[in-house]
Amino acid sequence: MPNDKGVIVVLSGPSGAGKDTVLKKILKKSEKISLSISVTTRKPREDECNGRNYHFISRNLFEKMVQNNEMLEYVEYCGNYYGTPYKPIDELTRNGVDVILKIEVKGGRQVKKLCPEAVHIFVLPPSFKELETRLQIRGTETNEAMNERLKIAKKEISAALQYDYIVINKDSNQCAEDIFEIIQVEKLRAKRMEHTIKVLIDA
Repeated sequence: MPNDKGVIVVLSGPSGAGKDTVLKKILKKSEKISLSISVTTRKPREDECNGRNYHFISRNLFEKMVQNNEMLEYVEYCGNYYGTPYKPIDELTRNGVDVILKIEVKGGRQVKKLCPEAVHIFVLPPSFKELETRLQIRGTETNEAMNERLKIAKKEISAALQYDYIVINKDSNQCAEDIFEIIQVEKLRAKRMEHTIKVLIDA
């Protein structure tokens, strides 16, 4: 008689922290964990596919969705909009699926206001030097854009203590395992078991 509603997980961290690699490994651990597909106005990178990495839409359409209150959260980052539509999240969690939102710090704060029951996890790199190296290896940014990302990264890292959990991504396998375990433990919190308690009492 466990509570079968899925958990909303906010996963944040600076660009280059390795969130995408870790997420792929988490999703392989259970069919009951899904990644929320954000919408964005930025152009796709060469290795990205519409509907898999993001839903790539126009700035005009994004702003219409905001006006119609269709977004759980949204943020403007490096000149582009990123956001999470509310309806798919609600449908998934109602069907017992845990949903991970890979979003920025500002978006995470918006989710906390609207969904205080969400679990917030921040992924840190083992060092700032390692973060810089990862961005350089990626090779998708101009020097100017990378410097801007590094500047933003320091601001984001300073907000890590606002999160429920902090996980250091020194090893992607261990990082994925840590986050998976956090989700499982969170499902046992007393505040999530009200339905189970009610069923037992009313039996």
